[in-house]
Amino acid sequence: MKVTIEAIGVVHSCYREKFGIPRQPGLVKSAKGAVELLPPCNREEMFKGLESFSHIWLQFQFHEAVADGWRPTVRPPWLGGQKRVGLFASRSPHRPNFLGMSVVRYLGLRKEEGRLFLDISGLDLLHGTPVFDIKPYVPYSDRVADAASGFVQCSENRVAVCFTPVAEEACRRYEEEKGRELKALIREVLEQDPRPASQRQKQREYGMLLWEMNVRWLAEEECFTVLSVTEQ
Repeated sequence: MKVTIEAIGVVHSCYREKFGIPRQPGLVKSAKGAVELLPPCNREEMFKGLESFSHIWLQFQFHEAVADGWRPTVRPPWLGGQKRVGLFASRSPHRPNFLGMSVVRYLGLRKEEGRLFLDISGLDLLHGTPVFDIKPYVPYSDRVADAASGFVQCSENRVAVCFTPVAEEACRRYEEEKGRELKALIREVLEQDPRPASQRQKQREYGMLLWEMNVRWLAEEECFTVLSVTEQ
């Protein structure tokens, strides 16, 4: 059976490439973006009452995974990228329909130049992600207090992050010009250690795009050092 669905919105995100995106929503509080609503769902009355909710569910497609196809088993990063589990025991983007869902903080509705946006934060979504549905998050039923999380265990250990004077100054200038908290975003992303599991024993330099800025950082055993922040 085949079902055809159309996107009701598209994500504008601080994440411009897959590398650096946190593995789950809510881990990087400073990650901000918006869902631009598409016709016929770009009508303000469709969101009346949503302002009373702090969080929303977004159902979307991992659109950049489609070309790679899906896989029956995967190697989750939680298991060091070495052990295989069944696809449906994971949250891999390489799924038969490439569908995902995330809980994000809802910041409000915004109209700009005739376009309608839902401002959000704590997102884990790539720029350009198509959104298929939006629902309010309801804690009394959506949160399960005694749920078991299998091999997925939350770690409180965060990587130490420091900035060179050059990177610090670049962040300050960017924040003054754009009004975005770039330094906090960089710090929170790197604290999660975005490196693939197979590279976590290596000391090397990495790069990632956040908003339109190219962030270069050095992964060392004791600390991740942000070397430079330059416009792409």
